[in-house]
Amino acid sequence: MPKLTIDGIEVEVAQGTSILQACEQIGIEIPRFCFHDKLSVVASCRMCLVEVEKMPKPVPSCAQPCADGMVVHTNSPAVKKARKGVMELLLINHPLDCPICDQGGECDLQDQAVAYGRSCGRYRDEKRAVPEKDFGPLIKTAMTRCIHCTRCVRFLNEICGTPELGGMKRGENLEIGMYAEHALTSELSGNLIDICPVGALTNKPNAFAARSWEYQKTETVDVMDAVGSNIRVDTIGNVARRILPRLNEDVNEEWISDKTRFAVDGLRYGRLDKPWVKRDGALVPASWDEAFSVIADRLRDVPAGRVGALAGDLADCESMFALKMLLTGLGSPNLDCRQDGALYDVSSRGAYIMNSGISGIEEADAILLIGTNPRHEAALINARIRKRWLRGGCRVGVIGPEVDPGYPYTYISASPGAIPAILDGREAFASVLKDAQRPMFIVGAGALARPDGAAIHRYVRELAESFNAVREDWNGFNVLQHAAARVGGLDLGFLPQESGWGTRDILNGRLEFLWLLGADEVDLSNIGGAFVVYQGHHGDAGARRADVILPGAAYTEKMGLYVNTEGRPQLALQAAFPPGEAREDWAIVRAVSDACGATLPFDTLMQLREAMFEYAPVLECAGQVQKTLWESFGGDGRLSHDPFGLAVPNFYMTNPICRASPTMAKCSEEILPLLRREGTE
Repeated sequence: MPKLTIDGIEVEVAQGTSILQACEQIGIEIPRFCFHDKLSVVASCRMCLVEVEKMPKPVPSCAQPCADGMVVHTNSPAVKKARKGVMELLLINHPLDCPICDQGGECDLQDQAVAYGRSCGRYRDEKRAVPEKDFGPLIKTAMTRCIHCTRCVRFLNEICGTPELGGMKRGENLEIGMYAEHALTSELSGNLIDICPVGALTNKPNAFAARSWEYQKTETVDVMDAVGSNIRVDTIGNVARRILPRLNEDVNEEWISDKTRFAVDGLRYGRLDKPWVKRDGALVPASWDEAFSVIADRLRDVPAGRVGALAGDLADCESMFALKMLLTGLGSPNLDCRQDGALYDVSSRGAYIMNSGISGIEEADAILLIGTNPRHEAALINARIRKRWLRGGCRVGVIGPEVDPGYPYTYISASPGAIPAILDGREAFASVLKDAQRPMFIVGAGALARPDGAAIHRYVRELAESFNAVREDWNGFNVLQHAAARVGGLDLGFLPQESGWGTRDILNGRLEFLWLLGADEVDLSNIGGAFVVYQGHHGDAGARRADVILPGAAYTEKMGLYVNTEGRPQLALQAAFPPGEAREDWAIVRAVSDACGATLPFDTLMQLREAMFEYAPVLECAGQVQKTLWESFGGDGRLSHDPFGLAVPNFYMTNPICRASPTMAKCSEEILPLLRREGTE
């Protein structure tokens, strides 16, 4: 390990560490534009120049590896002069339009020009101008501001696997763009806004909404998929205006998907802000007391065995636990959190989570995807798989839809019939799994929702055990959920109780009273004359069939616990207040229990959580993944020869918030056709 001296401080670093990284380890700030921790090094901006003794001129610290005995000066007169010169060159063609730039207050160029640049410019000639580019409905461009750091090019090439941008022309005519202009097709394209060090790429839907210092910032978690990305919600007044990523290396690193970032405007449209009750065949506004009275009167007339509840994909753990307590208190065993009607074995926690963890993908040396398109079911998990493939020494096999995930793979089959062939060694990819030290199997939740889902579940478990993927130091059996509420609901047992009915039976007309907790992704056409209570935040599919509507709070408007696909409980914090008369979901259920004479044993959120943690201790340690004991699981039955379908046919329209978002509607209209043409869908 080389030892070097930086500004008089002796430091020992790992072999291959750059001078810039060594400086960061001891708290010395080095300015940079092109360098990014997650991207390849190009050393093109030269802002990170430092002076190294015995070297004839300043060197770019991002590209210079540390050597034993090296003496580095980061703040010498020569370095200061070099930085001022670099900054002056960068600003030669920059329009210097900070007062009208949407990036003002959050611009690296602006900050570093103040900290390291000259007090005035000497360039008096005409500046060049670059035409704006059309990158689709999400990214607003001002390419005259571009300093050619190529972060955007490298991000799309390396992280996303969609090499759509590049440098065109040469010298002073160089432009970043694409020859045939079209919308960017990556599901992670919004991250270009964050990594652009100038105002060349900005947030188009939120353009000129506010300055950075005007936002009230709240750290919380995302619910658009089951990754549980760590995010920051920025609000003005009581309106959530934008969503940005937070760093969490174990979950989302520093990225978020476009759906997470841009569906925020869906929180402002189609909202339920008052209770509604159906009278004479039409929904009319009502008071909370009137709505509770109608529900209580109806429940008295219905046998407990004819009462049921379904929890939607965006429900928090507290509301599901409260609703479960209410129904079981009334004597109903009919409840389910699996809107897709999946019937696979959930007797063991290891049967329905990603046992290796999201970050564990980077340790795998062979990955078999079964019935899943991770690019659209969990874009950040797909980025992890690509990251592992880029490092080398990892092969990916696919049983399922033939799509473009952004990395090469061995296509095995479209149907689950290939699983026994791998198990028996008759399929060539079996040798890849056999030779792997850490094989990984990722089965999609959509694959388990098929009629033969229980059999698929068993076969994949047998695959994992046969190829030594389940042992003390490694568990490569993973279920990729695509609903934020799914793992939490399963942990809390929001499932058919003894002799109870699940989703498929609940929806076939057997019930007389159905409670929908934000359940909008179900077909209600066969429930007959059942009395429907819809509790949610948008007037989506469930609300249109409801007899009583109870307005709830969206994920940015309440305190709640969500469990991601790897089984990590995470706390969401309240960033805004629910609109109008809407209330937090657990409080609504508690109030209904009073009206029904089955009062729940808690009055506050903390009391509810105490009871919930007592029932499911695995949820108590927020932010941590508890190790799960491995048990045998899986169902009987034969595998079908029917091909796997797409669990997420439209990435931009997966929940009520997305469907209410004008931005997601534009993406669905402009980007989805491009994806289908390219074979991604």
